[in-house]
Amino acid sequence: MRKILNINNDWVFTKPGSAPENINLPHSWNAIDGQDGGADYFRGTCKYTKTISKSDLPDTDLIYLEIRGANSSADVTVNGKKLAHHDGGYSTWRVNISNVIKDENIIEIDVDNAENNRVYPQMADFTFYGGIYRDINIIGVNEKHFDLDYYGSPSIKVTPEIKEQNADIEIEVFVRNIENPTIKYVIKDADGAVVTETVSNNKKVNLTISDVHLWHGKKDPYLYTAEAFILEDEEIVDNISTRFGCRTFKIDPNNGFILNGEEYPLRGVSRHQDRWGLGNALLPEHHREDIELILEVGATTIRLAHYQHDQYFYDLCDEKGLVIWAEIPYISNHMATGRENTISQMRELVIQNYNHPSIVVWGLSNEITMAGENDPDLIENHKILNDLVHEMDKTRLTTIACVSMCSMDSPYLQIPDVVSYNHYFGWYGGDTDMNGPWFDKFHEKHPDIPIGCSEYGCEALNWHTSDPTQGDYTEEYQAYYHEELIKQLFTRKYMWATHVWNMFDFGADARNEGGENGQNHKGLMTFDRKYKKDAFYAYKAWLSDEPFVHICGKRYIDRVEETTKVTVYSNLPEVELFANGVSLGKKTASDHFFYFDVPNNGETKLEAVAGECKDESIIKKVDTFNEEYRLKEKGAILNWFDVTAPEGYFSINDKLSEIFESKRAKLVVAFFGLKLLKKMKANKKKSDGEGKSGGFDINFKAMSGSMMQMLGGFSILRMSSMVGMANITITKEELLKVNSQLNKVKKPTK
Repeated sequence: MRKILNINNDWVFTKPGSAPENINLPHSWNAIDGQDGGADYFRGTCKYTKTISKSDLPDTDLIYLEIRGANSSADVTVNGKKLAHHDGGYSTWRVNISNVIKDENIIEIDVDNAENNRVYPQMADFTFYGGIYRDINIIGVNEKHFDLDYYGSPSIKVTPEIKEQNADIEIEVFVRNIENPTIKYVIKDADGAVVTETVSNNKKVNLTISDVHLWHGKKDPYLYTAEAFILEDEEIVDNISTRFGCRTFKIDPNNGFILNGEEYPLRGVSRHQDRWGLGNALLPEHHREDIELILEVGATTIRLAHYQHDQYFYDLCDEKGLVIWAEIPYISNHMATGRENTISQMRELVIQNYNHPSIVVWGLSNEITMAGENDPDLIENHKILNDLVHEMDKTRLTTIACVSMCSMDSPYLQIPDVVSYNHYFGWYGGDTDMNGPWFDKFHEKHPDIPIGCSEYGCEALNWHTSDPTQGDYTEEYQAYYHEELIKQLFTRKYMWATHVWNMFDFGADARNEGGENGQNHKGLMTFDRKYKKDAFYAYKAWLSDEPFVHICGKRYIDRVEETTKVTVYSNLPEVELFANGVSLGKKTASDHFFYFDVPNNGETKLEAVAGECKDESIIKKVDTFNEEYRLKEKGAILNWFDVTAPEGYFSINDKLSEIFESKRAKLVVAFFGLKLLKKMKANKKKSDGEGKSGGFDINFKAMSGSMMQMLGGFSILRMSSMVGMANITITKEELLKVNSQLNKVKKPTK
């Protein structure tokens, strides 16, 4: 019989230039420096060493080492002999160590997350945490066993096909060192009762479940279990099992996602796998907390970005009925030398996760056309991946997440089965009201291509204002942004899926935005999962059936205005708001967003009542604005309030679209833009000697009108803070010089 021994404890970790330390797994060496900003976290090779006695190992014919996640490349050496190398930091892989076992054994795993040109990801807006950040197991098996060398797979593949009230179940197993195996196959229901079974000499059999109980998302996530046993003289030699679900689905270009013949709108979030102070070295309780929070917000789907996630999390998605987009980290920068790695990571993703009913689409890439969409090698790479997925899995569809500036007419969009776009109109330039019309235009132009929104979002920290504006990083602007996007995206039935970017703030060490460096703050919740931003409740109001009421702005207490706007979210039809016990009236809102004008005098206790639900908050009248609420960026060249902006004249705080209305102001900016282009070209040559700038070689000529509108929504100051992510440095003196020149240009009279 198979024996599994977890060996997470008692490893010695050695980082170059540091003393060895005793640690337990999971572990990441970038848990701190990968989240503090500066784009300077350690990327290199570290060593993990463990000593284990033969007497502590299973007494079996063969011994395998199972590594469930080591980022991003790793070498395994046992007793001085190198046994394996693996590229790809997010999948399970195994090493047969049987032939080198001694009485005392030294296991060494060298893990490397250094930059290279062959293993994805190499460029992306998240930290590539180094370490062995998931479990390591010892697996002992008989010489005749279910295959442990088959791409880290569970060695059992279950394919249900629904036929009226029944389901035909094809079960395929993969074996080692057996020519004519005798295998017993068993299917059990959710209560553990045997539904059907058979004994066969075939590695692929078909069984039938009568009156099948369908897996129906969150409404009814019913799971069966398939078991397989290798028999020899009627004794069990090896055994495996997997859970699976029976369901049908299709994605319709007009009606969206259809589950078991019923419309089932996919409205949800994206998720990164890291946490504050832990990196990506998560424990089961962290995964469980994440899934519960996602369920609380009411999501029906999760995009698991941008890599293969922990098997435990996919299991939770199966159990809870969440519909999943799973993808590989083929992201941002296409590398001609990385094709084999995209193939191997895709093969592992599909083979290891084939049995999860929650997964409905395999993601081929994310924003991979940043350097342009017409690269023949990029196109060929996608065709190879698309064909590979359909060869391995004939039951699911393929998709891509397109960068915003990718043309609607790009041949690249014709490769996958369905398409989604990453759009940030209203945050990275443009206006919020551009989002819905863009998708309408795509749908009109390509009525046969299912279209979705794979990313949209807005950053928010603990900054506050009564006059929220794009780019201010306030919780109030994020709430406004998501109110608008919810109304636009959720009411377009044809959109096959929408995924908020992101459910949680996450580590991005290159970021220098919002006053807290090293993070992307687009989450509906903070990185530590301790605070639900107001936007969280906007989604809960639309998606959750759990009655609630929420007063927005609880962290925004001190207010200067005589009458202040207070927003309340609820999924109930009517809300009444009280100020110091006095009713300000009842309101109804079909969009679940209730707005009240509240007299601001002294200290006011607010109470919102909706049905049996209540929520409270406090506001206080102050004479001057509380500067604790105003963004002051740490390490910023300039903050917006430090910029001179004479009334009636331009400044670097003005949007490009407004500046371009004046020929003289446009000329000032044009000269500044030429300097930036020179810096970009210098960076290109420095980065790879071929002028590719790590993938940020944007083709402005190919941009659509909506893309140019989006750029027009940026101020020069905001653009200057963002180009730092592309390693372009703009000095304070350069910005002040441009601002001084703009201050001399009068704004046109409207």
